[in-house]
Amino acid sequence: MDLFGHDPAANLLPRDGTVNYHGPILSPADTRRYYETLLREIPWKNDEAVIFGKHIVTARKVAWYGDSSFSYTYSGTTKHALAWTPELAALKSLVEQLTGSTFNSCLLNLYHDGNEGMAWHSDDEKSLGKDSGIASVSLGAEREFRLKHKRGEEKISVLLESGSLLVMQGSTQSHWLHCVPKSKKITTPRINLTFRSMLRQ
Repeated sequence: MDLFGHDPAANLLPRDGTVNYHGPILSPADTRRYYETLLREIPWKNDEAVIFGKHIVTARKVAWYGDSSFSYTYSGTTKHALAWTPELAALKSLVEQLTGSTFNSCLLNLYHDGNEGMAWHSDDEKSLGKDSGIASVSLGAEREFRLKHKRGEEKISVLLESGSLLVMQGSTQSHWLHCVPKSKKITTPRINLTFRSMLRQ
């Protein structure tokens, strides 16, 4: 149990996977510093996807970083990783210490406000490998994170606090979908860093 009352060892899922919510892992001052630096210095670009044959450009923006120039293909588009910034390298090191896992890349998402969200999906691309762990750090506006079982009725919801860490591992991506729903009540940006371990080509 941490100082904020979260038990990082507790599994939020009833079956078929493991999701651990660590709660805030950064001090308020560090959270604000990382948020402001990443918001200002990351070369954010609108995300693109090919859905049912149509090319879609999202309002949400993204950036892709890694140990080398990994290519990452999802939703019909391919991105090539940029070199770690000092801030991202420091956050990666902290996440690795807390999780005991090693990550070689990070997909960053910028939601400008609650009008932008993420539809139901699983991070199960072949380039990630089967049952690969994903560590998600949230900075900025608090947003709801939902999970639902692909073949059952179970649904889980957790509010992701600024500076917090959520980890999905085991068979989670095989059996569960997750999303970030839109909310008109949210008027400020949220940055989401998803640390991953890509398979080397």
